[in-house]
Formats: sequence, C-alpha cells, structure tokens
Amino acid sequence: MDLLAAHRSAVSQFDARVGAIHDSQWGSATPDTQWDVRDLVNHLVSEQLWVPPLMAGRTIGEVGDQFDGDVLGDDPRAEWATASAGAVGALAEPGAVDRTVHLSFGDTTAADYIGQLTLDLTVHAWDLARAIGYQEEMPNDLVAVILETAKGFADRWEGGEIFAPPIPVPGCTDDLTELLALLGRRR
Repeated sequence: MDLLAAHRSAVSQFDARVGAIHDSQWGSATPDTQWDVRDLVNHLVSEQLWVPPLMAGRTIGEVGDQFDGDVLGDDPRAEWATASAGAVGALAEPGAVDRTVHLSFGDTTAADYIGQLTLDLTVHAWDLARAIGYQEEMPNDLVAVILETAKGFADRWEGGEIFAPPIPVPGCTDDLTELLALLGRRR
C-alpha cells in the first residue's frame, strides 16, 4: 500500500467511527486521557484543516491561529467530512508527495508529513473506536504500513508528550497490538 492509499484508508477508518458516534457519546472518555470524544475529533478535524495550506507551501506563521480552539461548531460530523475531503484533495494534487512542508519544528518532506498524518489518523481511529464501543480492528495493510512509519518516528518521540511511553510486548506477532503498544496503548 502506498502512502496516499494508506492516508485515504486511515481517513476512511476515522470517518466510519465519526459516523458511529451517538449524540450521547461526545463527552465520553478516550484512551488518550487528555481528550474526550469531542476533543479527539476536534484534534483530527483541525489537523486535516492544516493540510491544504501547508501543502500549498504556507508556513505555520502564515496560517496563524485560524485552526485553534473548537473547529467543530454545531455539526462535528459535517466539519469532519469537509476537513477530511479537503486534506485528501490537497494530497492528491500532482506532485504533492514531492513537496516540502513547513511545520512547527522545521521543514520536512511531504512524504514524512503524510506519514505523520496517517499515523495520527490510524491511532486515533482506534482510540475513537475504543471510546464509543465500535469495531477496533483495522485493515492489516494499513496497520502494517503505519507500524513501519511509527517505528521510524519513535526515536523522535522519546521523552516527549506526543504519545505515552511504549509498552513492551515481547514476541508480539500482531501488527495492531504492536503499533498500539509502541504508542503507549493496551489493546
């Protein structure tokens, strides 16, 4: 599975879970203890809103604070649909994968940025599934790609606050369990 296909698959996984949220579940706890369901969805909507301007070459400073705070408004599902479609569209532009993206920590390749986006979508799709009692399994081809991506980024996260510390899973042969453990989650 190539990087863009993985991103589209991760968007689809998150989309299915957003569609399954019952109105009473927006305040439910998630495995990411700093966020409830609404906060988690808000994080992913905001992240997708950043994609078009960043892929167009804009800097964090140029975009400013327009995606800060609550970007869900009164219709979180519609905001997710709009933001994710915009991100998928921006990444599908000819030559998008070969661009340079200006992130808060400096310039990076679009391929690395897409990998980060896809990783975040995948792990938070699992978080959302766990929070709302939805099917937690995901396509293994997506999980296998994201596990390799996560292994490539793991050394950058050491001591940071992006994910909880890894949980050892010696002898693990299940990609989803290994991915979740690498990101500090128990299946």
